[in-house]
This record gives sequence, C-alpha cells and structure tokens, in this order.
Amino acid sequence: MSRYQIFISFLMVFSLGIAQEQPTDSVQLDSRYLEDQFYIGLGYNVLLGKPSGVVQRSLSYNLQAGFIKDIPLNPRRNFGVGLGLGYAVNSYYSNVIATDQGNDVLYEVMDESEFKRNKLETHAIEVPLELRWRTSTAEEYKFWRIYAGAKLGYVFSGRSRLVMEEGSDGFNNKDIEQLQYGLILNFGYNTWNVHAYYGLNPILKNGTDLQSGESIDFKVLRIGVIFYIL
Repeated sequence: MSRYQIFISFLMVFSLGIAQEQPTDSVQLDSRYLEDQFYIGLGYNVLLGKPSGVVQRSLSYNLQAGFIKDIPLNPRRNFGVGLGLGYAVNSYYSNVIATDQGNDVLYEVMDESEFKRNKLETHAIEVPLELRWRTSTAEEYKFWRIYAGAKLGYVFSGRSRLVMEEGSDGFNNKDIEQLQYGLILNFGYNTWNVHAYYGLNPILKNGTDLQSGESIDFKVLRIGVIFYIL
C-alpha cells in the first residue's frame, strides 16, 4: 500500500468519525440505545524484541475496520461489554531480509543502503472483546469513553517482500504465526480516540532465527487512532 493510499484512507477515517457527531432533529430518542458498533482505525506498528542491528524504516502501518455488538449491562447503559468481528492489514518495515529457500525461510540483517524497501505484511480476521465504560446518554452524542480488553486475530495471508534497485521479490511466508492475540485499550472523547494494542505472542513462529543464530522474537506495540460510528 502506497503512502498516497494511506493518506486517502486516513481522510476516509476522519470523515466517518466526523459523521457520527451530526445528529438530526428528526431522530427519535431511544432509551435502549446502543453505541459504537462500527469502528475504523489507523495506527503505527512498533516492533519490540528486535535482535541486535535491526531497525525499523518507512511507515509500518495498521488499518482496521469491523463491527462490535454493544451489550450494555446496567440500566443507564454506560457500562457493558462488546464482542466484535473485524479485518486488519499490518505492514512491518525493517532491515530483516527474508529469503524463500523452498522448505525453509532464511533471515538476515542487511545494511539499509543495500535495498530500497523490505516489509512483512499480514491480513487478519480479528475478534475484539471489550469491557466498555462511557458517559453517553440517549440525548448526548459527545461523550468520554474507555474501552479495554483483548483481541484475537487469525492471519489468513502473510507475505514478505523485498524491493531493490534491480527489481523486487515476494513470497507467502509460512513462518508467520497465524494465531495472534494481545491487549487493547481505546479511550478518548467524541470523534478522536486513542487506540493501543500490545501483542502477547510473537509475529513469527517460535524458533525463527537469524542466520547468525539469534532469535527473532518480534512483538508489536500499536499506537493510533480509532473512530466509532453508531
């Protein structure tokens, strides 16, 4: 995904977020209202647990969208849980070069001057589970929210791609851990909300090493913004 496409996606995210705060006078108040059932977000992926000599470069981005079933647990409807289903694409740019060797994938740390771009990209189906607190009412469209919980993701597609001056090469990377999970925290007021995710297991399968023998234990800390609609 190009930086131009990322910028356009951000504009779409912002527009959708603004749309949620535009109630009309014709809307009838509902004492059994639900909140924040659709979400879309944009974030930056920080790689943790990097081996020595490994650096991130370019924009390691996250794009996510989905639906969460809002389940209020009290009469005021400001406390409850949310269970959802979503889709996410993540890119991780670094100088860890993956090479497809048929039955094996070899990894080495390459000097940044030797290539143009190198990334690991994943596409996943995600299931977020949130404990939700907010200050909303049936009449109030602007409110504080704190949503905390966990997210389970199934990576159905993952590729490594290297771009050099003389050309590019990519392949489906079988070393990517298909089942990924971590902790989430979303908080903010009205349109703008901070999203944070901390991965509890590595991006690559246990036992994945550099050619030097050092383990690659990449975990991800994701910081970004998330917008809710309805």
